[in-house]
Amino acid sequence: MRYDRTVHLDTDFATAVDRVRDALAAQGFGILTEIDVTATLKAKLDHDMEDYVILGACNPPLAHRALETDRSIGLLLPCNVVVRADGDRTAVQALDPNTMVALTELDALRPVAEEATRRLDAAFSALTADGARGTSP
Repeated sequence: MRYDRTVHLDTDFATAVDRVRDALAAQGFGILTEIDVTATLKAKLDHDMEDYVILGACNPPLAHRALETDRSIGLLLPCNVVVRADGDRTAVQALDPNTMVALTELDALRPVAEEATRRLDAAFSALTADGARGTSP
């Protein structure tokens, strides 16, 4: 079972991060957390790796609906969006929201997952529009 939604962008990492923030905001997602994995691993382990950041994105109305259905769903919130260097491109990845339904087996979460999927897909489509030369995996 695939659990990710991924696009690749032919742009530099810093530009990709800015564009991802904008695309998510246009779909009602705010960024609650940001983890610079590259800097953290360098500081804590003196390990060098490619640019890699995890954005903890949240759409409050969707999160509220999911939490009203299942309080434990907070274990899967916020929606982590990874932006990482991938060769000469930048990968943008998010957990497929339908994973919530598959893991919990709660059909009541299906409408929330479907709306979250539409919004994430719209954000990812915006990233690959307008000559950005983005591609799916």
